[in-house]
Amino acid sequence: METPMVAGAAVAAAALAGRYGILAWQAFKARPPAARMRRFYEGGFQTAMTRREAALILGVRERVAAEKVKEAHRRVMVANHPDAGGSHYLASKINEAKDILLGKSSNSGSAF
Repeated sequence: METPMVAGAAVAAAALAGRYGILAWQAFKARPPAARMRRFYEGGFQTAMTRREAALILGVRERVAAEKVKEAHRRVMVANHPDAGGSHYLASKINEAKDILLGKSSNSGSAF
């Protein structure tokens, strides 16, 4: 007599667990997609480049080691080099950003 009751309770527990599993999966699939971070700076340029804008262009912080600036410059320049189909204007802005962060330029502006 107890065996059918235990079996019935097990079936009921499995059915409830399955129902909640399906509801959880549907809620997981219906959630909004997570916001993705943009890898590079997507804004217009200011007339005189600031350290903040230079850091945004290269994707680093304003106060960062020279090695990280050079590494970020190389990464962004590979993606935007004029010899590989990139823009001369963007390349000049990327170089200007590197110079400002390394302290080699006095905000003289780019050639464009």
